[in-house]
Amino acid sequence: MEVRYKEVKCMAKTMIKKEAQSLIDKLPDDATWDDLMREIYVRQAIESGMEDSKTGKIKDVHELRKKYGFDD
Repeated sequence: MEVRYKEVKCMAKTMIKKEAQSLIDKLPDDATWDDLMREIYVRQAIESGMEDSKTGKIKDVHELRKKYGFDD
């Protein structure tokens, strides 16, 4: 079991490294550190939201609007 966990963890690191390289390659030559950080942040936020969606950790917008007094 421990060996399998290490394999998955290693694959995840490799994938992250490849994805980071892909983000860098897509940036213009005059990109700044802020540009790179923004791209990484956006990518992480999207992936986090997708994971929340898959695991049911989301709320309906109408539910939230009602909760905070913003009726449709």
